[in-house]
Formats: sequence, C-alpha cells, structure tokens
Amino acid sequence: MAIYCIGDIQGCNSELQRLLEQLRFDPALDRIWFVGDIVNRGPESLDALRFVHALGDSAITILGNHDIHLLACWRGYASPKPADTIQEILDAPDCDELLHWLRHQPLMHEDAALGYAMLHAGLYPGWTLADARRLAPEGEAALRAPEDDFDAFMANLYGDRPDRWSPQLEGWDRLRFIINAFTRMRYCDAEKRMLMDYKGAPETRPEGHYPWFETPGRKPVDEPLKVVSGHWSTLGFEEGEDFVTIDTGCLWGGTLTAIRLDGVRERVACRCKGARKPGQ
Repeated sequence: MAIYCIGDIQGCNSELQRLLEQLRFDPALDRIWFVGDIVNRGPESLDALRFVHALGDSAITILGNHDIHLLACWRGYASPKPADTIQEILDAPDCDELLHWLRHQPLMHEDAALGYAMLHAGLYPGWTLADARRLAPEGEAALRAPEDDFDAFMANLYGDRPDRWSPQLEGWDRLRFIINAFTRMRYCDAEKRMLMDYKGAPETRPEGHYPWFETPGRKPVDEPLKVVSGHWSTLGFEEGEDFVTIDTGCLWGGTLTAIRLDGVRERVACRCKGARKPGQ
C-alpha cells in the first residue's frame, strides 16, 4: 500500500492518468490525497471530476477555490469566466450528483500517523493547526447546509474582506474569511492581512507582500505535522520545516506532482503539455 498526495489537476485529466500510471496506482491497495482544484481551466474538467468521484474510498480530496467557484456557478451566484472550462460539468446529466458530492468534501484533511495536514492554500499565519481544525467545520457546515441556507451562503461568499482574522468575526464575514483563508490565500502583510492583489512568484512580489509561510509573526504549526498545500503555480514546489507546496503548474505546461506520504519520502512528476499560457 502507498499513499500519495497530488497537486492541482485543474481539469488536466490525461496528465493525471499518466501520473497514476507512473505511480503504478492500484485503487484496491493505494490511497491518493488530492490537494483541491480538481477542475477548471484545463480541457477535461468533467472527466477529472468523474474520475476522482469514482475513486470512492481510494481518494481523499479537499476543496480548492476553483471547486468552490464551480459550486457558485451551479447555484447561479457566479458565472463561468471566459477562460473557465466548467460549462461541460454544468451541462452534464450527472451534474447534480457530482456537485452534491463535491460540496460535501472537506476544507482540510490530516493524518497524525503520516505526519501531514492538507489545506489547499496553506495555513493562515494567524492560525495554529488547532485553530484551522476548529474553524474548518464552520465553513464545511455552510457548504453542506440545506439548499436554502447553502444558496444564501453562495450569495454572500465572494469578496476579499475581511482580510484579517479576528475571533470576533460573525456571520457572512466570518464564513467568507474562513473560505478565503483555506482556498485563496497566497500572500499576507506584516499584520497578517491577506493580500489578494498579486498571484505571481515571490521573486517579483511587491514590497510588503509575504508568502503565507514567511509572514512575520506566523504562528507555529505547533504539532509534529507538515502542512501540504497547492494553489500557487507560480511558487511551484517549495519545502520548509513545517510545509511543502506541490502545485507545479500542470495547467501552464509545468508538471503534475505527487509526493509519497507514507514510508520513504518520494517525489514523482509528470510533464504537462500546458492547456493554458500565463495570462490566459
């Protein structure tokens, strides 16, 4: 048995299948963790979503920002953007089945025995893992709520504010921050305000922008767990004492990366032809 974590697929199902062949993945024996963003921008979003859904207990997937955008489009509170490739999902006969399943996926997953916690965008620097573990169920409950409550959540989801955590946050502001921290964060300022205005590589970041894992005063993970995240293709593979990032830009012609979580650490990557060019 082997357990791997795979970076952002974003609708690149052919590359996913090639990577699984390289891993000699056996769904009867092995397990895959997906770091979120199963869909969007790549040419095979429907195929990718159907495949991951069909894996059942052989896979664990958490939600990324593109997955949540798909849910908002499904409920009519957002519209597909010109570069999106989710319309085929919305038109599919099994759309409701797939997206009902998707909205019941978690915002984080952890395994103390393996020593990893998986969060799509990383760990907000004002939170410990214990904080994230306590707050994730609040966002998950809103995503899994009865339809009227779920629709109200989708209607109030979008926005970059509030940008800094406070335990006193309430209502939609509190839920919006939780979802943004788990799925959209890249940079923060020295006051731990999330900065959504820049998505590029750290080498060209504006002054005062700190990667979440380098934010001054970042709270320690405080447990013997390493945070594994995706979301940030311009960062690529990066590893520190308590984090590893594995979105290596498959969509943009980079690679689709898997890291082995059990036993001896192993990193496997599949070259991608690139469904999009930067800026598209």
